[in-house]
Amino acid sequence: MDKNFLNDFPILRGKMNGQPLAYLDNGATTQKPESVVRSICGYYGGCNANPHRGVYELSVRATQVYESARKKIANLLNADTREIIFTKNATESLNLVAYSYGLTNLHAGDEILITIAEHHSNLVPWQMVARATGATLNYIYLAADGNLSAQDIATKLTARTKILAVTQISNVLGLINDVKKLAAQAHEVGAIIVVDGAQSVPHIPVDVRDIDADFLAFSGHKMLSPMGIGVLYGKRELLEEMPPFLRGGDMIEYVEEQTTTFAELPQKFEAGTQNVGGAAGLSAAVDYLQSVGFDTVARIERDLTNFAIAELKRLPYVELYGCDAPNKVGIVTFNIRDVHPHDVATILDAQGVAIRAGHHCAQPLMKFLGLNATCRASFYFYNTRRDVERLIEAVQSVRSVMHIA
Repeated sequence: MDKNFLNDFPILRGKMNGQPLAYLDNGATTQKPESVVRSICGYYGGCNANPHRGVYELSVRATQVYESARKKIANLLNADTREIIFTKNATESLNLVAYSYGLTNLHAGDEILITIAEHHSNLVPWQMVARATGATLNYIYLAADGNLSAQDIATKLTARTKILAVTQISNVLGLINDVKKLAAQAHEVGAIIVVDGAQSVPHIPVDVRDIDADFLAFSGHKMLSPMGIGVLYGKRELLEEMPPFLRGGDMIEYVEEQTTTFAELPQKFEAGTQNVGGAAGLSAAVDYLQSVGFDTVARIERDLTNFAIAELKRLPYVELYGCDAPNKVGIVTFNIRDVHPHDVATILDAQGVAIRAGHHCAQPLMKFLGLNATCRASFYFYNTRRDVERLIEAVQSVRSVMHIA
């Protein structure tokens, strides 16, 4: 029997609108276990100082906290510590690649290939790169089951493609893309692959060497850690050749009046005072997640996802999206006929059930699907079948609340 994870998450034992909380918006952000909160408080209460700058004890401790977190992330991803760059979030990580790699290496006539299912964070920066360099931005569209079109990949990934940018798991449909296969296909034509791992790293094992990702980005807050800390993995040989994204303190070697030489990796990409407290929280989050085990995470999420889909399919007025493919994890996207998703979310909220409603920062995908918005329930290992039952009960009440027969 699984551990009662709720004991570790005080917020999940609380109430919302007078009802017990069923938190089903984990695709947006996850809740934090007490061990993560303690680690953040412990850092600020016991060793707060600027890392890398001082020789006094507190600064040394802060540096140790910060760099031990980097080592932990490197081990999690099977990377070298010099290949791990701390950022604010996955969005900043992807922008770093777009600005430092994309603007430097792309030219008129080159092509960038992304999928129609990308989060805006892995789409808008590539629009910018295309405009600035004269490159062309092309899209891989979806097959009927919601997965990437194999025909589009075969015909659009060509010798002109220089960057393939793809999410490992869609934040809307929850479908897992075979990024290892996509990386091999990209490298075969001389392109690099940029992987958005925001929805994958918290849920499945990700080995950057095995999938052969050139870059991979994720956010800590989607995997139990505080907001404001993110990670970019990049192959060392690529990072070495890229100019810094931000410039200032702690990313320099020497500064003269007219010239500057930059620090070695990873400091070259970490200008200014960093979020050491966030790194401490991320380190504790990795410890907690590894104590749970990705096998347990996958099993719980699969059970909840399948249960939710089966129950929602019983309701004739519910429309489901991307729910028939087997390569799915932790996300159920749906609409209730004749009811706007924002109204659905508001009615569910009154019953203590928190879901996401809107375009999920994926407006091109919404347009491709012929939708303006959807409801999204996203699960994590601390959710229970009772959470799903409460979701179904609340969904069943929506049309009557809206006075729809």
